Amino acid sequence: MKKTDLAKNDAKKLMGKMTAPGSAAFGTTAAPAIDKREQRKRDQALGLVPFAVKLNGELVKQLQQRATEQGGDMNATVAELLALGLAAVSERSGS
Repeated sequence: MKKTDLAKNDAKKLMGKMTAPGSAAFGTTAAPAIDKREQRKRDQALGLVPFAVKLNGELVKQLQQRATEQGGDMNATVAELLALGLAAVSERSGS
């Protein structure tokens, strides 16, 4: 690698750190970042299990909008809607 390439890479790293989302502006205090391992332990203690699905983009927009209206927690919104949907299906099939 040439010396100029190394300098370009260093500059890109520096610019990425400066413009990274969540980076604190100068003079402000940033909230301490939660370690992923700690977050996993907290989730496991609450009985939460990661569950990935692929959804239609329009449906995701509706979920995001509903989550924003209800306070911004997407996980809680999806869990609530799934519980309501499953309860409705159970009622229909049980009756």
